[in-house]
Amino acid sequence: MAIKRGVSLYSYQQEEWFGRMTWREMLKEVATNLDGATGIEIISEATIPHFPFPGEEFYQEWLFEMARWGLEAVTMDVFPDPLQFRRDHVMNDREQAERLKMELRIANKMGFKNLRILGTPISVVELALPLAEELDVRINQEIHAPATIRRPENIDDSNPYARANAGKIMDIAEYIQKTGTRHYGLHPDFGIFKKEPPKVYMDYYFRCAGEEHWEEESKETIERFRKCKTQNDEDELKEWAKKTYPKVFNNPANPFALEELNHSFVPPEDLKLIAPYIYVCHGKFMEMTEIEGMPGEYEDKAIDYDGAIAVLKEIGFEGYIDSEYEGQRNQQDRGLEFLPNEIEEVRRHHKMLKRLIGE
Repeated sequence: MAIKRGVSLYSYQQEEWFGRMTWREMLKEVATNLDGATGIEIISEATIPHFPFPGEEFYQEWLFEMARWGLEAVTMDVFPDPLQFRRDHVMNDREQAERLKMELRIANKMGFKNLRILGTPISVVELALPLAEELDVRINQEIHAPATIRRPENIDDSNPYARANAGKIMDIAEYIQKTGTRHYGLHPDFGIFKKEPPKVYMDYYFRCAGEEHWEEESKETIERFRKCKTQNDEDELKEWAKKTYPKVFNNPANPFALEELNHSFVPPEDLKLIAPYIYVCHGKFMEMTEIEGMPGEYEDKAIDYDGAIAVLKEIGFEGYIDSEYEGQRNQQDRGLEFLPNEIEEVRRHHKMLKRLIGE
């Protein structure tokens, strides 16, 4: 067995927004144009009509189309949304677990074997695990940047997400090991293997700040980032960025620009710490560019795909890497003529995956 390839339909969000693709057409695209990709991942609220009560007709249509194209329902993405029902009441663990159980039942009816969660506490998952085991649907916590895998020696106090999630991945791994459950797992997102700030992100931040020569300026920032080796290097880079481009990096209205200069890079070797608990991976990517000297071959320069896939192969991972394209989101401030072709981006991504997996 080998690593398998799939697609999160979230990758085609722009096509859906403009009414150019329905979920049925997305399934056809995956089945007919990605040369052997068979996995499908969805965001529940984005794909399922009238979620969480789509009706039996939708379930039948979904199962028919999946069978028609020979596809496998891999993962359904859900969110805890603890303020869903009342804005003056935060859902407690029991209430959140009941929502999770509802989503487990929906995933089961659609044929999904994995439910991806993000930020849901162990205490909530524990209450839903008996049903997950009964339905044979795993609950997988996504490892999303800037989270780390191993317990961090130093916590970035300036980043509330990193601070809140420090050590939580190893907490989950220890819980799984202690209980022996096979229905609670981990879902690495390749964004944690970032090597440099994605150019499409930098371009966006400079463009929104009104910098006249934003192409050259963002390129300079990326080049300086590549030279960072230590925390001190990163601190110096941030100070340089704030002084040199204050409209971009010292602007309270644009806090995410400076965050892109954080070294949230997780060594791919850390996957070995959680190897038994990885069931699915997110193939996060922002922009596929042609590799110099290799016409027709592509890479995402910002993410260490070579290293991550090499480690997954070494540990014997046989699950899916589901493409998750997000680069379009930082280009939607411009006109239609500038928007990237999501379909082509995903096709290029799968060409890269095939090369690295060794198909």
